Amino acid sequence: MEIFSVRSSQSLLFKNNPNNAKSSKTSDIQIETRAPAPASFQIEDDVGEGPDFTAVSPGELRNYARQGFDSGLIDQNTYAAISEPLPMHAIDPLGNIIDLSSVTDGTSFNFLDYYQNQLQIAMSIGDSEEVQTLKSIVSFLNA
Repeated sequence: MEIFSVRSSQSLLFKNNPNNAKSSKTSDIQIETRAPAPASFQIEDDVGEGPDFTAVSPGELRNYARQGFDSGLIDQNTYAAISEPLPMHAIDPLGNIIDLSSVTDGTSFNFLDYYQNQLQIAMSIGDSEEVQTLKSIVSFLNA
């Protein structure tokens, strides 16, 4: 068995020397190349129809919102509002408390009704900035 110095391995003579050819132990080792990963996650819709926002998970909604933001359909404020997690409790337009603690990223939820109700509440309170954001969200969900 021959032992070579690390310093001599950088020499061209060492690399090109026929005595330093691959040994039979390493000649059958091959490096496998992987298929390239998809560039980004895309949700395919039916032609002419948008997703059903009455039964979509929060994770899917964020993905749709991201696609809308990337394509210029919604602005940054709308995207940020959609991307926020739902509160544990919300109030409907009649003043009833709605428990949202069971809604997780994998749970289907009616976001269209939720944001329409929040828009009605914001309009009754008179918060113009919140109304603008919620109108933008509702128009994105109805598109």
